[in-house]
Amino acid sequence: MKTFVIIWTGQLVSTLGSSLTNFALGVWIYATTGSATLFAMTLLVSVLPQIALSPLAGVVVDRWDRRWVMMLADTGAAASSLFVALMLLTGRLEVWHVYVSAFFNAGFSTFQWPAYAAVTSLLVPKAHLGRAGGMTQIGDAISQLAAPALAGALFVTVGLPVILLIDLATYLVALATLLAVRFPKPEATDEGAAARGSFWHEAAFGWRYIRARPGLLGLLMTFAVLNFLVSTTFALYTPLILGMTTPDVLGYVNSVAGLGMLAGTLLMSVWGGPKRRIFGIFIAELVLGVTTLIFGLRLSIPLIAVNNFCFMLAMPVSNGCSQAIWQTKVKPDIQGRVFAIRRMIASSIMPLAYAVAGPLAELVFEPWMAEGGALAGVLGPVMGVGPGHGIGLIFTLFGALYMLGVGAILLHPRIRRLELEIPDAV
Repeated sequence: MKTFVIIWTGQLVSTLGSSLTNFALGVWIYATTGSATLFAMTLLVSVLPQIALSPLAGVVVDRWDRRWVMMLADTGAAASSLFVALMLLTGRLEVWHVYVSAFFNAGFSTFQWPAYAAVTSLLVPKAHLGRAGGMTQIGDAISQLAAPALAGALFVTVGLPVILLIDLATYLVALATLLAVRFPKPEATDEGAAARGSFWHEAAFGWRYIRARPGLLGLLMTFAVLNFLVSTTFALYTPLILGMTTPDVLGYVNSVAGLGMLAGTLLMSVWGGPKRRIFGIFIAELVLGVTTLIFGLRLSIPLIAVNNFCFMLAMPVSNGCSQAIWQTKVKPDIQGRVFAIRRMIASSIMPLAYAVAGPLAELVFEPWMAEGGALAGVLGPVMGVGPGHGIGLIFTLFGALYMLGVGAILLHPRIRRLELEIPDAV
């Protein structure tokens, strides 16, 4: 557990630095272009490497020392941030440079995440995997809490260069913690022996493993659909708020969401989730759908802040329960391949969400909810009309669809009973 805490500390600091940069670069793109579509393209290029490189990442994580995989991934991510910093300091930074950096940063993250997830089950007892999942998300919560307000304030005072330098310093902290520890090797199992073979055989093993377990497959496909819905709204969130207020206020609103996420991660860290974690996923995901629906009904900064708090409170519960299920049901020596394919499938439909979000808002829903628009007379008395209300309608519509999708978790018997039907692997 000591080793896990050391690694967790380094990754927490690194996540904070990355969050500063991601927030600042998103604001820079929207301030430079004023386009929701170009902003959403940053998210699109960030998810493509997850899909393309996940099979390779899974094989590498299971074949190599996972500590070295994490170290090399952190080094590569630092190099991508350094590239943006150099372009900015020489006065040559353009939007496409940010896209290139985001692409490579996401590519290295594709290797880092399954290595981190797989080693956690080697360091943490099975009974505490839910709590470890909560601790892992504390880094995201603190970043969500501190990074937006801090990045927003830094952006309007000292500018983007200082933010990029802070990000680079946090990568050095993460590397130092990884250099200070050693990881145990996973115990060899029959499943691991069956997975060995050529590179392509091993790359495809994760899919074969999941497909043979209908409960895990059903849960994964449900999350893929839900990810599409939430990713579409996520791509429009920053343009919507920046259309209503200034970058520093956006940072403060996001920090309120960070408080919610911190509360959720602390809850999971102490509680660990219900005994039947699938029910924890269902309730938390239902809250996500309800809050997304409510978000678009009334565009008010205080109401949005409260809604964000509730949304982010539920997210760590769902993620922590889901992660604990997968870490419990998959043998440690094959988790790299299985987790990589799991992430690839869950993310596979997200590029479509990021690609359609901007045009859907700018060409369809915003004109519909403008003064005199096709839906302004019908929905205007309830939701209001004018700039931003078309995006609000997308949030409300997709929130309703999200709630319908969540129902599959309980209605599908293999998903509902997967913890009872699939034996524990650890």
